[in-house]
Amino acid sequence: MRISSKSFMHNKKIPPQYAFCEPDPKSHVAHSKNLNPHLQWQDVPTNAKSLALTCHDPDVPSKADDVNKEGRTISAQLPRVDFYHWVLVDMPAATLQIREGEFSSGVKPRGKPGPESLHGSRQGVNDYTAWFASDKEMAGNYFGYDGPCPPWNDMIPHHYIFTLYALDVARCSVAGAFKGPEVIAAIKGHVIAQAAITGLYTLNPSLKI
Repeated sequence: MRISSKSFMHNKKIPPQYAFCEPDPKSHVAHSKNLNPHLQWQDVPTNAKSLALTCHDPDVPSKADDVNKEGRTISAQLPRVDFYHWVLVDMPAATLQIREGEFSSGVKPRGKPGPESLHGSRQGVNDYTAWFASDKEMAGNYFGYDGPCPPWNDMIPHHYIFTLYALDVARCSVAGAFKGPEVIAAIKGHVIAQAAITGLYTLNPSLKI
């Protein structure tokens, strides 16, 4: 199974229109168009009954002490953790692509609705749900795709890994406002094939990717 994109090339920069935030010379960052990128795939096994998709960033700082703080930087040596930007399950096995902006367009304060989504699929909540939990203006359940917004003072570019799974079940055994790790646990033993594509993104003007 192979996955590719017209929006970005593997291991290359993700354009800012597919991000939650883009660089801003005055305030460091500003909200971007937040479009989900185009994705397409080939060679899905004929015995697949559904498809699932995740997008996660494995480069999120494990401590938030220095995140987006003036006069500070986030060391490249700091341990990192996962942050899920998209969790999508129950896509029909015959699906061949996701169009640009099909599932997400614009930043929606308090999050987009879910879990029911297009073509009979379901979307879980991404990790902006926890990130904005204490923000009175933004708190809510962030279903579906919300793109990159790494700390503007991070000394490493972040990797965004879009992974497609072909499953031997028609419906993933998760419910409600499910999260990325729940899907990974639920599909264990049901993955027939998988493929991934990775994009890079940074809001630090001193980094070049």
